[in-house]
Amino acid sequence: MTIMPVNPHHTLQLARDTLDIEAAALLQLKARLDERFIQAVDMMLVVQGRVVVTGMGKSGHIGRKIAATLASTGTPAMFVHPGEASHGDLGMIKIVDVVLAISNSGESDELVAILPMLKRQGVPLIAMTGGLNSSLARHANVVLDTSVDKEACPLNLAPTASTTAQLAMGDALAVALLDARGFKPEDFARSHPGGSLGRKLLTHVSDVMRQGAEVPRVGPDASFTDLMREMSSKGLGASSVVDQDGRVLGVFTDGDLRRLIEKGADLRELKARDVMHPQPHTIRAEALAVEAAELMELHRITSILVVDEVGLLCGALNSNDLMRSKVI
Repeated sequence: MTIMPVNPHHTLQLARDTLDIEAAALLQLKARLDERFIQAVDMMLVVQGRVVVTGMGKSGHIGRKIAATLASTGTPAMFVHPGEASHGDLGMIKIVDVVLAISNSGESDELVAILPMLKRQGVPLIAMTGGLNSSLARHANVVLDTSVDKEACPLNLAPTASTTAQLAMGDALAVALLDARGFKPEDFARSHPGGSLGRKLLTHVSDVMRQGAEVPRVGPDASFTDLMREMSSKGLGASSVVDQDGRVLGVFTDGDLRRLIEKGADLRELKARDVMHPQPHTIRAEALAVEAAELMELHRITSILVVDEVGLLCGALNSNDLMRSKVI
């Protein structure tokens, strides 16, 4: 194999040709969709077990991705390697499952070898193949045609357009299934707790708020000095003002302090009740943390008090707390 210097014009043209060929393959795939796609969706929707995806080589790589997409969008799914299935892993597939088998030719030896056993067990089989007269197609209950006119590979050998068609068909199945299941963003978040969406939809105020002695609070008759001492020691940038039962009366913030100084107020004689902002914005502990972020952004504040159903102070948080928890 001789490595030639890169010809910029030729290289860009090859890239454009690749995208054109694969785009054309997807448009042809779209035009061929028919009732067989509906049948496949129905089979996968009502399955009592799992959708077991299998495929060899590049089709196997695509199959792993399809199985992962299905599982993360509400359809229980797993990938089984057809070569390993012949050596014991076939026991993973039960009669309550449905198999989605992927092969461009439909004649992959490892895949064809397990088809008679699947048939004998009565496991429903969906084929995703370009070989409409292949062994895989003949064994299948439903055949999804993913044939392509040619591969994007200049030699017409490396799986390129065919694997793109398989991947797109898998995405189409997943989207149809999640819609049929009424799959919602919060459902997606539950299967992606480590992602940004999961954090936004699963993290509650109670998970990130400061509690107990960490929450700055003073009584309404506290001196201005005591109020400032409480603010400084707790590092929230604000302090709540509460009555003897712990019910929130008001809040005093760094911004309020700055405005008092700008006015030239005599701070020595002031009490907490004199400087607090009454009826402050609050939030409940069971609210989503992202709601607290939205409330703070809406009212241009950097901290918020957390209260229970009768207005008793139970926590506090600021924008830094939300940033640390990666809610914002």
